[in-house]
Amino acid sequence: MESSSASHPNFYDIGNRVLSRSRWRIPMESSSSSHPNLYDIGNRVLSRSRWRIPMESSSASYPNFNDFTSRLRQPAAADLLQSIKSFTVSFSLQNPHASYDNGKRVQDFLATMETSINEHPLWAHASYEEIDNAIECLEKYIMTKLFNNTFPSSTEDLKLDLEISEKVSLLQHFIKPDHLDVPRVLQNEASWLFAAKELQKINAFKAPRDKLLCIINCCHAINNLLLDISMTSNHKPAGDDDFLPILIYVTIKANPPQLHSNLKYVKLFRKHSKLVSEVEYCLTNLISAKTFIKSIDATSLSMDASQFHKRMQLAKLANAAQSYEGNKPTNQQEYMDVRGYSRYPFMDAEARDLRFEDVHKLLGLYKHQVARYAMLSEALNQLSINENQLLSVINVPQGAEKMKQQINRNAL
Repeated sequence: MESSSASHPNFYDIGNRVLSRSRWRIPMESSSSSHPNLYDIGNRVLSRSRWRIPMESSSASYPNFNDFTSRLRQPAAADLLQSIKSFTVSFSLQNPHASYDNGKRVQDFLATMETSINEHPLWAHASYEEIDNAIECLEKYIMTKLFNNTFPSSTEDLKLDLEISEKVSLLQHFIKPDHLDVPRVLQNEASWLFAAKELQKINAFKAPRDKLLCIINCCHAINNLLLDISMTSNHKPAGDDDFLPILIYVTIKANPPQLHSNLKYVKLFRKHSKLVSEVEYCLTNLISAKTFIKSIDATSLSMDASQFHKRMQLAKLANAAQSYEGNKPTNQQEYMDVRGYSRYPFMDAEARDLRFEDVHKLLGLYKHQVARYAMLSEALNQLSINENQLLSVINVPQGAEKMKQQINRNAL
């Protein structure tokens, strides 16, 4: 566990709890009266114009960062700089992917350094805001140095990133707002595009706060749209029942890189005292969106199960066709590689070249290919496409696009 505090629930449980009480309901995550209930926050965010907050720029989010690093270079700050260097070196030498243990180490170090900076002569007459800014700069400073040791936190996270990204790339082919029960009055693809672009920026930054700003800006863009609609129509804001499905749709359209790892990184390494109120609301909702997308199936959508299955199969074929069209070989060796022949070491072998131990490998390859062929044949049969039709377009100019059009016609 990353924290024993009730105000910072376990990262892996958040999404499931958010989605468990009702389809889109946000549960209470904090027992502290100083941290407002997330569902109440959501309703206030979506119902009061005073919550309209402009987009923030990550490039301007650390106005005193240069001042902070300049102070660290002063002789009087030698003790602070030595503490920072000792921590980063020690951190780098230990298990770089201990995940929650590493998160706790960073949180503990930030807390210790906050006390040290408060008591340090260089900040003797500093205001609360100046001290707070110094800690923000310190977080950026150490996490930039430790980024390669902490992101992603494990190979398992990399696998989850790929799994989610691949699933989203399939859903992008057919998911519409109606499938998520987004009311027609709220559907505005142009405005959602801006929110999606904000979310896509998340991998461009290393500091947890900068990544979090991308999430917050995305949520603010959605929130501002909902506010505009509530003031110009008879639609009554429904809190998270409006907000979360739109965020899910925007996330699918954006397909932000390494979504799982980025969310986990922010949850682990962003200073916990900053993950409250609207910030916590935005982060928790995106974690919920990721959890929903990861497990999405026909029962999650307003869509017939057979239609969902068929659409997913069509999307897989369309993606495969696009991948081939965009990676056509330029020479014979590349041709062999693209066709997958290079994965099979016996393609050019003669019978007399085979050894007894090769039989086991050949049998494994044979079983693997038969299984793949059987599944592909079944998929083509469901799509009313025969093998000859599929093979005939492989070397034809624009063949992939023609096949995609035919697949879409068959789905109608």
